[in-house]
Amino acid sequence: MWSSNVYGMKRVNVAEAKARLSELIDAALEGEDVVIARRNTPVVRLTILRVKKRAPQFGAFKGRIRIAPDFDKPLEDFAEYMPPVRQRRRP
Repeated sequence: MWSSNVYGMKRVNVAEAKARLSELIDAALEGEDVVIARRNTPVVRLTILRVKKRAPQFGAFKGRIRIAPDFDKPLEDFAEYMPPVRQRRRP
């Protein structure tokens, strides 16, 4: 599968890398160093891309979002779908 194993790295030529790219990506994801060589000279190393998760920025939208005072008012178009309003009995 691999062309050679030099210094603990998997080394493949460009043609083999084209044919086995999915396998090389899987190997890199498992922590193996994968080096692609052109004319027996190492030119590219596949590594895992580590993305830092950003902490939530509380208050980032302060002043940008506005809620209308009547946002929970029943819509007239949906009156027929709403249950009838019952009168409360007074004791």
